[in-house]
Amino acid sequence: MSADTVPVTGWGRTAPTAARPIRLRSYEEAVAAVRGGGARGGIPRGLGRAHGDAAQNAGGAVFDMTALNRVHAIDAEGGTVLCDAGVSLHRLMEVLLPLGWFVPVTPGTRYVTVGGAIGADIHGRNHHVSGSFSRHVLSFELLTADGGIRTVRRGTPLFDATTGGMGLTGMILTATVQLQPVETSLMSVDTERARDLDDLMARLTAGDREYRYSVAWIDLLARGAATGRAVLTRGDHAPLDALETRGLLAGGTRACRDAAGLLRGGTRARRDAVDLLAGGTRGCGDPLAFRPPRFPAPPSFLPEGLVNRTTVGLFNELWYRKALHARTGRLQKIPAFFHPLDGVPHWNRISGRSGLVQYQFVVGHGQEEALRRIVRRVSGQRCPSFLAVLKRFGDADPGWLSFPVPGWTLALDIPAAVPGLGALLDELDEEVVTAGGRVCLAKDSRLRPELVAAMYPRLDDFRALRAELDPRGVFTSDLSRRLTL
Repeated sequence: MSADTVPVTGWGRTAPTAARPIRLRSYEEAVAAVRGGGARGGIPRGLGRAHGDAAQNAGGAVFDMTALNRVHAIDAEGGTVLCDAGVSLHRLMEVLLPLGWFVPVTPGTRYVTVGGAIGADIHGRNHHVSGSFSRHVLSFELLTADGGIRTVRRGTPLFDATTGGMGLTGMILTATVQLQPVETSLMSVDTERARDLDDLMARLTAGDREYRYSVAWIDLLARGAATGRAVLTRGDHAPLDALETRGLLAGGTRACRDAAGLLRGGTRARRDAVDLLAGGTRGCGDPLAFRPPRFPAPPSFLPEGLVNRTTVGLFNELWYRKALHARTGRLQKIPAFFHPLDGVPHWNRISGRSGLVQYQFVVGHGQEEALRRIVRRVSGQRCPSFLAVLKRFGDADPGWLSFPVPGWTLALDIPAAVPGLGALLDELDEEVVTAGGRVCLAKDSRLRPELVAAMYPRLDDFRALRAELDPRGVFTSDLSRRLTL
């Protein structure tokens, strides 16, 4: 490792390499960095939440975007925001919630940047309703390999190549995003149990249309008649009427009663309104605050093997029993509903020094038997996935390398040290390809390159546009070299 390089890894910490970090503080510095790139090129990097090697560049540069973090303009009436690519979704929520707006799509962590959200075309629990993040992007400014800055709009090939393009078409500098209106900073949540995978899929198919957000946690250590048993959580942003019905506004403090009027009226003092509502009957409260986690941040020296069949099995049993009775209309804060793991700093250390592999795939509607085979295969292997979630995707967006397509998506977090994991995932890849599905590139660090074209039919178009736009390979990454993107 040379003096100016540092170790760089994804959130899963499974494929570390060394690169030269370049922290960008202005657009002028960004242009200079791109024009002065070395032989190994560079790749934009946000907050490092991509699990795999998408934001790594062995021997080259990594462009740190996090200092480009200004919110330039908010249209509080039309619901749009113009911001730098380095702005995090967390920051947007802080700024937008008091104005009655929310980000259109959020993944399982709010510590991702807007540029990363576009580059990975992130999806969330509302994909069946709202699609991917790119569906809500009106335009963005893209710094390309020649040092020029282009305004890229929806419906153009460059837009479709960049949304989901993993930072390989250029460096996003700013973006204009359409927002989701909300009346309060609380979520109204329904929870129920499913006895097995078929029961779960039936519930999702029958009821998802009634909810904006939907996700199911699956116990992948359960076998036999209980294979695929799950806890299904669905919800939407709580309207003011729901709070009034439950008496959280009427009869409360004068400030809480005033909160309803402030949100219904103009934008004046909405920050107080949202904070008061977030606090419920206990008064004011930060709508993005976490209760202190029950467990401290895992130390960096956590031993291998702590996440195993015994510990995960115990957690699964407790979690399933906790949801013994269906609950309807429970009010939760945004972090508790969307981002529970954000409350545990460095939770990615829990798998030990070898890191964790997040494996996410999607298979289309009509391929339910393939999903059943995969769930049975993982359950039969007794693979200790401490986080396994199933969702339904809606209509795909036009990004050439965007991951979501209509169907079923399952995401697994598995300790990388699990014996035989590589062979198991290779087998699952083949099952996914045979079913016409695909693996998520933003989570990947081990997919075989010969499978990518079958998973992503617009790959040749992406390669051709990238070769024309960036013939010298100014923008490159460990992911792009490994999969010849």
